[in-house]
Amino acid sequence: MIVENLHNIRAHIPGHVTLVCVSKFHSKDDIMEAYRSGERIFGESRVQELCDKYADLPKDIRWHFIGHLQTNKIKYIVPFVELIHGVDSFKLLSAIDAAATKADRVVNCLLQMHIAREETKFGFSAEELDEMLQQDDWKSLRHVRICGLMGMATFTDDQNQIAQEFTLLKDTFDSLKQHYFPTDSMFKELSMGMSEDYQIAIGHGSTMVRIGSSIFGARV
Repeated sequence: MIVENLHNIRAHIPGHVTLVCVSKFHSKDDIMEAYRSGERIFGESRVQELCDKYADLPKDIRWHFIGHLQTNKIKYIVPFVELIHGVDSFKLLSAIDAAATKADRVVNCLLQMHIAREETKFGFSAEELDEMLQQDDWKSLRHVRICGLMGMATFTDDQNQIAQEFTLLKDTFDSLKQHYFPTDSMFKELSMGMSEDYQIAIGHGSTMVRIGSSIFGARV
């Protein structure tokens, strides 16, 4: 079923959009089924689960951390994680930089913007992103690389609302690119869109979609 699901999803994703297979709460066997069908990018939201899967699964898997990251857990994933999606404060960015310095590598990060109406979701406002980037402190961080933005739309059936929220994220991305990263080829990722709304997200400029239940089924 996983292979069939992937085939159907791949048919609706353009070549320039990266698919992150969200494997959190799903088994290593499920991941290997997707792996054998050609997938290499998997997303996890819990540090312990990610480390456990990293230890046991093929080393050419490119792991993305898509959850809310606590500073005391950073050191466990920094040695191998390819991209951290949810950087929601300068404090967290600095802590990732410190851990990456010790691990002697540069860690790719996305700044998370709060676009949903739910209060439970994390992230910067557009004003807070601007404020952080206006201050030059982030430029002194040598072991993190800001590669773009990430956001989650409101969990709703109102497609107009979802579209408005993705438009806000894309407009903010374009503004930040122009003002702070005009010559930085690495600032290019816009991670938005999940199982319920990824086609809307792609239509509004997403370069990376995070899809779990539509691939693996309901979480265990």
